[in-house]
Amino acid sequence: MNPILSGILDTLNVEAIEENIYRGQNAKTEHVFGGQVLAQAIASAYRTVDNAQSLHSLHGYFLRAGDWLRPIIYEVDRIRDGASFSTRRVVAIQHGRAIFSLSSSWAKAEDGPEHTLPMPDVPPPEALRSDLSVHKELAKTDPDVMRYSFRFEAIDSRPVENTRLHPERSHPPFKNTWMRTQDRLNDNPETHLCMLAYMSDMDFMSTSMQPHGRSPGNNTIQGASLDHAMWLHRPFRADEWLLFAKESPNAGGARGFVRGHFFNQQGQLIATAAQEALIRIRPDGVKPK
Repeated sequence: MNPILSGILDTLNVEAIEENIYRGQNAKTEHVFGGQVLAQAIASAYRTVDNAQSLHSLHGYFLRAGDWLRPIIYEVDRIRDGASFSTRRVVAIQHGRAIFSLSSSWAKAEDGPEHTLPMPDVPPPEALRSDLSVHKELAKTDPDVMRYSFRFEAIDSRPVENTRLHPERSHPPFKNTWMRTQDRLNDNPETHLCMLAYMSDMDFMSTSMQPHGRSPGNNTIQGASLDHAMWLHRPFRADEWLLFAKESPNAGGARGFVRGHFFNQQGQLIATAAQEALIRIRPDGVKPK
């Protein structure tokens, strides 16, 4: 397994330090990635739930920016354990204050009626260029492009539209991206669940900025994830190709709303995600005080 992916998996493997209390480390990137915090909170809740139950929905709020130099403590509240459903609340803490809160519901598998939205008609991943190769080429003239591109060395991400935000170029508010881990993962469901949560926060916020020709990664936008929700519909593997079909139905009040659907290559909808993000315009590229 490549060392970048192995390092991410190690980061998502939280450490039990007391009953219902876990500790997570940070990637050394001078930035605490929201997808990492989300995945660590899920891992903490997962350790307290009956193995017969699996996550079916979660709602999280990003409350404060994380400190990448300090570990994150996760406190799990076992709100309810039922025969069919269980509920967990998780609070992520640094410096004595909550930086993230999560409510999650877990359920036993049951049979019932089924239907699914059709998958968008897009080219297969084999026909597309990877984000990693694009970023390496762009880095020849703009080295800062590679600042967070290490994730593409762990996760093979292949955009369909191949759009790149530019102050003078806009695109309708949708994106389709094929994603999977670069290497095969173990068979532990927790590993795949946490990796999907991690991937669900990659390149999500920027979808809301496409019609406006701006990017959260430049100095013209103060961007931050405000919340994140997911619903898990069917079993999946994060090391097999998944199409992340994203759209932003609305932006306003300095906030952009984005939702996305994960489809497997058989066309089945396996998960849905939604997020609202801060997309505040900075006058003259200056961060407001």
